[in-house]
Amino acid sequence: MARIKDLYTSEIAPALMKQFEYKSVMQIPKLDKIVINVGVGEAKENAKAIDAVMSDIATITGQKPVPTYARKSVANFKVRQGMKIGVKVTLRGDRMYEFVDRLFNFALPRVRDFKGINPNAFDGRGNYSLGLKEQLIFPEIEYDKVDKIRGMDICFVTTANTDEEARELLRRLGAPFAKN
Repeated sequence: MARIKDLYTSEIAPALMKQFEYKSVMQIPKLDKIVINVGVGEAKENAKAIDAVMSDIATITGQKPVPTYARKSVANFKVRQGMKIGVKVTLRGDRMYEFVDRLFNFALPRVRDFKGINPNAFDGRGNYSLGLKEQLIFPEIEYDKVDKIRGMDICFVTTANTDEEARELLRRLGAPFAKN
């Protein structure tokens, strides 16, 4: 079982129950899923770019990503409906907790001049979004095999009802929030 999942069941859930005075254990916020999305702008010229991103994301997450397609044609961006424009992967269960562990404890501290992640990037319903500028911060990615540095969006979907509950959940999971 994942180390973070053990920590959640043994320490974090009881602490949240006590802090927010929940009446039922089903009210305790938990991490539902993590969605990782990479938009590939050069996919319209270079079809191999999608394959490179898919292999990078598969290496990082341990799960095969699915391509995302354009819903509409946009002439200014030279995008036609149905073109592959990115990849995404949804992590749940043990893979999700393993990814959280690697992200918070290994990848984010490798960012240059890292002062913490934005504590205000919640959506009002208890979900947190985080943007990374490069995939090289993950230790699984070999620098020599990367054709281009690409960023990614990571969305943490929780069962929390408020941003305050979700912030406390992520803080206890080890999220390195920046000090205001």
